[in-house]
Amino acid sequence: MRGLPAAWILAAAAFGGFSLLLPVVPWAIAEAGGSDTLAGSVTAVFMLTTVLTQIAMPRLMRTYGHRATLIAGCLLLGPPSLLFLLSVAPAAVLGISAVRGIGFGMITVAASALVGELAPPRLLGRATGALGVGIAASQMIGLPAGLAIAERFSTTPVFVLGAIATSAALVAAFRLPQTPKRAATPSGRIPLRVLLFPMVAVGSGAIAYGGLTSLLRIAVADLPVPTALAVLSASTLVGRFGAGALADRFGAGRMLPVGLGLAAVAMVPFALVADGRTGTGALIGASVCFGLGFGIVQNEALLVAFRRAGSEHIGSASAAWNIGFDAGTGAGSFALGAVAAASGYPAAFVVAALLVPTLPLLARLAGPSERPRPST
Repeated sequence: MRGLPAAWILAAAAFGGFSLLLPVVPWAIAEAGGSDTLAGSVTAVFMLTTVLTQIAMPRLMRTYGHRATLIAGCLLLGPPSLLFLLSVAPAAVLGISAVRGIGFGMITVAASALVGELAPPRLLGRATGALGVGIAASQMIGLPAGLAIAERFSTTPVFVLGAIATSAALVAAFRLPQTPKRAATPSGRIPLRVLLFPMVAVGSGAIAYGGLTSLLRIAVADLPVPTALAVLSASTLVGRFGAGALADRFGAGRMLPVGLGLAAVAMVPFALVADGRTGTGALIGASVCFGLGFGIVQNEALLVAFRRAGSEHIGSASAAWNIGFDAGTGAGSFALGAVAAASGYPAAFVVAALLVPTLPLLARLAGPSERPRPST
């Protein structure tokens, strides 16, 4: 268990700093007279460099180790936040966001991979669940706090706090062990199709999540959407840690169909709410259901990825999971937004309800059920 608390603290602090700035940077651009296109491009550039970095992370971790990549990630994510104080001109904000995205990509992959390396197999489910709880809790605080501080005072303290929060992550990074105790030399590259199912499973849930976080406030402006999103985040905490505890007892992957089912079913009342057929009760109930389901999916998909990859490819498993999550969130925001523009918000949520179970099923059929065993 040595090093796990530091890994959990690092992830929570880094995601806290990320969450503080996530809604505030586009808002600062708009306040400075920037276009909506520029405001949206900032997040798009951030996530693009995040995903590109995640692709390269297995090799970087093999070359430099988890501790060094996490320290580098903290340095690239946190201190550049202070540069927003100097300028929010287009070239500046896009360049700063690109650099911060690289740091975020390093942290997301290396933190979950490190937990997978450090946790004893009998406690792996709870260890990954605790990681998810720390991340989700920091986002629950950071997202609304960043906007509240910016609206009450200015964006300046938000940018400073973002740098400070990630500096706390840097302190935790220096307390990590130099080498994970179960690190192994990888024997070749693991085929992508082995990790396709868990990557698509978390990605399908993230598509719905991206659509909800982007569209729900616009779709039902007269209902308490901020409260619903807070309830969704809290339910995700419960689902993720609960799934981890059950996985340690009964085995990883058994709850994944349940999580996908809950997330898919929840999109139907969201569609009814967007259509004006139901109200606050259905909105909150759907948020609880989706949060529980998505939390289960997150933890189960990560554990399945670890199991399929084996101990020598934990970095690749973590990268695949994070790519699925981040790419799915971005794709959901864009694609479901396009559906909403063409056919309305209820249609967008119905499409999400269909994609959540269908995409993982297709991925399961397209790839092996488990990692192929070496021939003898």
